[in-house]
Amino acid sequence: MDKFMKYTNFFFTTLGFEAYATESRQPTDSLRNRLVFWGSLSNLGIAGLGECIYFCMVISEGNLLEAVTVMSYIGFVAVGFIKIFFIRWKKTALSALMQELEDMFPRGKVQEAKFQLEEYLRSCSRISFNYGLLYIVLIWTFNLFPVMELIVFEKWLKIREVGKLLPYLLYVPWKWDDNWSYYLLLGALNIAGITSAAAQISSDLLLCSVATQLVMHFDHLARSMEHHNLSGNWPEDSRFISEVVRYHERILRLSDVVNDILGVPLLLNFMVSSFVICFVGFQMTVGVSPDMITKLFLYLVSSMSQVYLICHYGQLVADASSGLSVAVYNQNWTQADARYQRALVLIIARAQKTTYLKATIFLDITRSTMTDLLQISYKFFALLRTMYVQ
Repeated sequence: MDKFMKYTNFFFTTLGFEAYATESRQPTDSLRNRLVFWGSLSNLGIAGLGECIYFCMVISEGNLLEAVTVMSYIGFVAVGFIKIFFIRWKKTALSALMQELEDMFPRGKVQEAKFQLEEYLRSCSRISFNYGLLYIVLIWTFNLFPVMELIVFEKWLKIREVGKLLPYLLYVPWKWDDNWSYYLLLGALNIAGITSAAAQISSDLLLCSVATQLVMHFDHLARSMEHHNLSGNWPEDSRFISEVVRYHERILRLSDVVNDILGVPLLLNFMVSSFVICFVGFQMTVGVSPDMITKLFLYLVSSMSQVYLICHYGQLVADASSGLSVAVYNQNWTQADARYQRALVLIIARAQKTTYLKATIFLDITRSTMTDLLQISYKFFALLRTMYVQ
């Protein structure tokens, strides 16, 4: 269980925050963690406020390009705030969910082999590591981009004057570029970017880990049904099918809890991401410098990867839940008692009602959701291009 949650807990720890507590993982609340958590969030909030003020200033001047650039930064901050706020708000429910998953987790080599645990763990760890690495590369590219421009183009190649720049556009109520306060601002904005990135990565990897375990349980239930040898003895077979129903209901209940905890942040994430993808795409098409295009391209890839990760795991949960009905039908039930056969009809009917990861009641998350989001982003992109040309 700890291996499934390794990367998730690592990024939560960088925020000074423990998202859940179980019997095997007791909370270790400390003054240091509280200072890191509230200090990081305060710093991020101040940076977000400065970006909002700057947006109001440039939009009043009619500077659409800078307004769009700042909006993409505001969206990045907003997604981080939303995710960490809901995880903290739902900490009790999340702790109960993780305790339930821990109780259901396979123990011992025999159980691990039946559940094919190594396969699911390997897949979850690989995706978590690569996704976390992608976002870390993104945030450090943004954080160090102005410093690298200064070193490479002004100090080393001496082909243009760069000056002291900040990684994000925001309003600062004093002149900062000719004194020591520049270095304080640079450090504070670097920490703010890392805070928002860590909040997003940790929440996304939490979904990744939990969804993988749901898929593992659905698949194990399907294999158990399909390969079970019926005895033809109704009392014995009825005990088996009763256990199957209880196990199935337990998984479905856990799926509902996941949707209750993560539904709202997922919906807001999709809404904000559609705008961010639109804004970044717009900036790449208005004649920015090649080095800036590289930076924006990485931002676009990271934003789309975040959405695709969520949609991918939504599709896996949907496929695993509906696959149970096929597994039940493939069982050798022809020689079973008629009462057993009637019970199978009910299980198949319930399994055909697909279980989805939900962004509240408005959106069932599958890979097709990615297509819908890109279509919405393109419509906003076309609108922005029309406004900019005119």
